[in-house]
Amino acid sequence: MATVAVVKATVDDALSFAYEAALPYHKQYAFRKDAWGGDLGVNDRQAVTAQLFKGNQYWFILGSDVKTAVVSVHLYDEEGKLAETESWQKPNDKKHFSAAGAYIIPKNTGTYFAIVQIHQSPEERTHWALVYGYKDKVKK
Repeated sequence: MATVAVVKATVDDALSFAYEAALPYHKQYAFRKDAWGGDLGVNDRQAVTAQLFKGNQYWFILGSDVKTAVVSVHLYDEEGKLAETESWQKPNDKKHFSAAGAYIIPKNTGTYFAIVQIHQSPEERTHWALVYGYKDKVKK
């Protein structure tokens, strides 16, 4: 009698994929070992908070273990205003994951909110992980 093992992905897998999606930025930005993660259903959102410093540059990179998922991350200031200056999505990636990113140079030091959302996924719950990298103050 043959036994079939069912292997489920985890937040750890999503974290690995988030760091993999961050590879194009790793020479310019110092990526923290701090990370957030969980699982969400389709159209669910989760907010995570981060203390950001005026003038520094930040990339927030979201990874999912479901390659056909459509995910996003957007950054908001304390007043709930969209604060990012650039963002990207890579759904249906030819690799083994989906990813999204958001870039910000905060105008003020303070608490910012990264809103993670799963827009589409074939899974009931989709694992995700969010990492961020920073570069010290931008010279003008």
